[in-house]
Amino acid sequence: MPAAEVDIDIALVQRLLEDQHRDLLGLPLSLVANGWDNVLVRLGKDLAVRLPRHSAAAVLVANEIEWLPLITPGLPLPVPEPVRVGGPTDYYPFGWTVVPWFEGHPAGAGDPIDTTVAAETLGGFVAALHRLAPMDAPLNPWRGGPLEDRDDLTMKRLRAVQPLLVDGGVSPPALADAWRRAVETPRWDGAALWLHGDLHPMNIVASGGYLAAVIDFGDITSGDPATDLLGAWSLFGSADRAVFRSAAASLNDPIDDDTWQRGRGWAVTHSLAILSDADSPAPLRTCALRALREASTA
Repeated sequence: MPAAEVDIDIALVQRLLEDQHRDLLGLPLSLVANGWDNVLVRLGKDLAVRLPRHSAAAVLVANEIEWLPLITPGLPLPVPEPVRVGGPTDYYPFGWTVVPWFEGHPAGAGDPIDTTVAAETLGGFVAALHRLAPMDAPLNPWRGGPLEDRDDLTMKRLRAVQPLLVDGGVSPPALADAWRRAVETPRWDGAALWLHGDLHPMNIVASGGYLAAVIDFGDITSGDPATDLLGAWSLFGSADRAVFRSAAASLNDPIDDDTWQRGRGWAVTHSLAILSDADSPAPLRTCALRALREASTA
């Protein structure tokens, strides 16, 4: 996990609100998460304050501030479009946001969900999101590009986590074969489409057995739509994966076999990155292992 460049606590959030959004003072504050990039503090019942921990994360928050209002219309699930924006100060150097609070739990942890309904819902979300992106959409060297650019690093990670794979019921040779087939699949040659960039089950909120929101658009970028298909392997089995594929194509051209194969490749490379990081939380590692099991057998 990157080192924090600033200490963030309730007192800091209280001070920021007092200086920039005084009408929100008086709402109770509680620390919810101290993540890889951001600290999340719940504000009252319906809001949360999202504060970058380091300068790289501040760039991601700036992207959300600029672009989320443009892509939110037409999406079938709520997303954390900022309702307030805060600026840097002499005691906190980054921009920050106040966003909606979504009740529930990550789709990859907590109470069971109806996976068939979830597959259709998430597929519909992906279809609605994957619209033509403008030329000045945010750049992200880690998302949306050719899988072969990630080949060496992915294979290095696969070798490094082989004991974890075996313990988790994943065949390393079968996984390597799935990755190789994805890398050898023709590149995306269509227009660059909007991408969430990190659409794994811990960034999908569920409530009452159904999907309720999609969060954390820090990796928002444009490029190959296969990037956003990784949830098909980390959240669903084969039958529900077919439901997802059909729903994800319903508003756009059908998802062709090459794009689907690259989507499996994204599930592999993304999940291996999670497993190779000792700071990855246990629920996220569980989702990653499931994705690798599914990807190596599907």
